[in-house]
Amino acid sequence: MPPNLGELTAAVPELDAPQEVRLLSMERPLTVLRVSLHHPTPGSATFAYVPPQLEHDASPLLVGRGPDAHLRLQLPRLSRQHLSLEPYLEKGGTRLAFSLKALSRKGSVWVNGLTLRFLEQVPLGAVNRVAFSGVQMVVRIEGGTSLEAFVCCFHLSPSPLIYRLRAEETDERESVPQEQPPPGSGHGAPDHLGFLHSPLQPSPGGVPEIPLQREPLDGSLS
Repeated sequence: MPPNLGELTAAVPELDAPQEVRLLSMERPLTVLRVSLHHPTPGSATFAYVPPQLEHDASPLLVGRGPDAHLRLQLPRLSRQHLSLEPYLEKGGTRLAFSLKALSRKGSVWVNGLTLRFLEQVPLGAVNRVAFSGVQMVVRIEGGTSLEAFVCCFHLSPSPLIYRLRAEETDERESVPQEQPPPGSGHGAPDHLGFLHSPLQPSPGGVPEIPLQREPLDGSLS
């Protein structure tokens, strides 16, 4: 005799959450790079191809004006591949770290007080100030546990991000307006961007390529 409907219902286990929710909870959170961009030319098409958000695998993210650049900036003096943001795994580390490498032969990249020439690179910290070809960029890194990919969230700023940046601290000796902090903010803004408004001290000359301890990402994935 077949079981009645009540017995069939009792035999089916109840799910605590829909399958989609359970699968999502099993995914590792991605590292987030919050990237603010500014160019001094009003109404410029420099950032016409910048998306609000870009998810990328654990390979170098290329920045330049070429069609193969992941982040395309419309600047004639920019190299086709000007720089790259490179994820790597430090020895003994469990989260992605990042370095910035200069890829332009004709220009340089200013990073946190250091001037990088062709193929020189430097590891990045939690908050980083970058300048190249008149572009000002601030990169904030929020660590996640995924080793397979990361995501960039872009914000276009109408106001300068780095104040009192000297011409010798940008590539190709481009002059950058010496903006002052907004009235009432004093010499340093009270918010978390205050340190960006302080005078920057140039680093004498370029820096040698900094060797980074890398481990293959493939071997670290579970």
